Amino acid sequence: MFDERYSLAFKLYPYERSADQDAAETVRHPVVVMGGGPIGIATALDLGLQGIPVVVLDDHEGIGQGSRAICFAKRTLEIAARYGCADRMLEKGVVWNVGKVFHQDRKVFEFNLLPEEGHRYPAFINLPQPWFEKHLVDRVRAAQAAGAPIQLRGKNRVDAVETKDDRVILDIATPEGPYRIEADWLIGCDGASSPLRKMLDLDFEGRVFLDSFLIADIRMTADFPTERWFWFEPSFKDSGASALLHKQPDGIWRIDFQIGWDVDRKEELKEENVRRRLDAMLGPDVDYELVWTSIYTFQCRRMKKFRHNRVIFAGDAAHQVSPFGARGANSGLQDVDNLGWKLGLVIQGKAPEGLLDTYDEERIFGADENILNSTRSTDFITPKSKISHVFRNAVLDLAEHHPFARPMVNSGRLSVPCVYDHSSLNGPDALTGGPDRTRVGSPCPDAPLGNGFLLSRLGGGFCLLTIDTEAPDTIEEDGISARRIDVSSREDGTGALAARYLGEAQAAVYLIRPDQHVAARWDRFDETAVRAALRTATGKE
Repeated sequence: MFDERYSLAFKLYPYERSADQDAAETVRHPVVVMGGGPIGIATALDLGLQGIPVVVLDDHEGIGQGSRAICFAKRTLEIAARYGCADRMLEKGVVWNVGKVFHQDRKVFEFNLLPEEGHRYPAFINLPQPWFEKHLVDRVRAAQAAGAPIQLRGKNRVDAVETKDDRVILDIATPEGPYRIEADWLIGCDGASSPLRKMLDLDFEGRVFLDSFLIADIRMTADFPTERWFWFEPSFKDSGASALLHKQPDGIWRIDFQIGWDVDRKEELKEENVRRRLDAMLGPDVDYELVWTSIYTFQCRRMKKFRHNRVIFAGDAAHQVSPFGARGANSGLQDVDNLGWKLGLVIQGKAPEGLLDTYDEERIFGADENILNSTRSTDFITPKSKISHVFRNAVLDLAEHHPFARPMVNSGRLSVPCVYDHSSLNGPDALTGGPDRTRVGSPCPDAPLGNGFLLSRLGGGFCLLTIDTEAPDTIEEDGISARRIDVSSREDGTGALAARYLGEAQAAVYLIRPDQHVAARWDRFDETAVRAALRTATGKE
């Protein structure tokens, strides 16, 4: 069930005949992306902004139905900022940092996901996936107008794929008949059901949890605060074993009900049965309009490998997690952020093809971390035995009165970027007394600088961040250039920069990757060490 007015299901990239369909010989492209969802469009944007020609093939002509993902994390906004579309997302989205946990009718505790100041973006915004996708496509259109070599082809369904050592051959169906193209690289971003994965006879490994959750997006006027509210065993009847409430833009609210495994899905999705649950939660006097409903099952699974020679998978096509924790779309954007710069360097001949194996290495590590956290959340939310249920409720009772128990409550560990502690791309961590949060492998935290913020200065290439010390303006090693970003701890009167990047050190030099993860750090500039770390970070050593 869904409301057409809410779906944004209009044609953002309507079918148009391409030159490839009339070519005398099969046309070969550097990169083809299969799937036009948020991960596919972000992949095209990342590569296109590097000047790399990319073609997106999608069997639809625009945005899908319903809100689907709604919680987009600070890290996702920081990635989108580098693409040039975060501020529009922030303007449309509902900002939130605070969550509250209830047991039955009692508030157990509340938490703040971003209690510290000095960040450009909030911990989360709630923004329906169709709007997130639309802002990405709008940015693609602006990039195309500026010359970015990106093509979005709607109603281009991939029916068959043949892999070769040096290319991939794709057979495509369109309203005007079939045609064929070739790709140096094919990126599979075609979602959890991934036709591409099936074509290559690849599968997921992991767990499917025996429980069902009903999603209801409703339009109403309510005085709930802009917070994440989660109930264990809510006191309102007919609601199920747990419930979740989120505010979205335009007067829309997302409500999840845990309804059990042995349910008749068709029966549960009937409007009168959905309303029965909503009425029990909201009360008889609340007027609301149903705009979208669906039922989902928790799944924590991934492919064994994300890279298969010239075919690379990203997002839900590569891994799936349960929705509690907002790790699906957010981890998919981190896939794109990790893959984009690496594939760009390989295509440009600046890095060996083996650099792409570190996409597998780092993002499988990220997927496993997400699956672990998601599985733990699911086990806490849906206890599988009587003793597990007793333990869970005892933790909730303790958490209401004793702070030590609150970290044990797991209503969904919310998405944060992973730290690539053991990546083969990591260089030395030689900053004595440096903060743990910016150790090698970490994503760079933001910090205020004058009237701006640090991450905006770092940009999207290799850079050498120097704090209260000297270094050359640029350093180049084997075709890879790192520009210096010179800052002073005095630029930040709050002390956040020093706390996040210096710690006990008096000065620091950080080598930062294009995805804004720390590649190496020192207490002073050492040209030989920096050059070696640049080679390591690009897979040359």
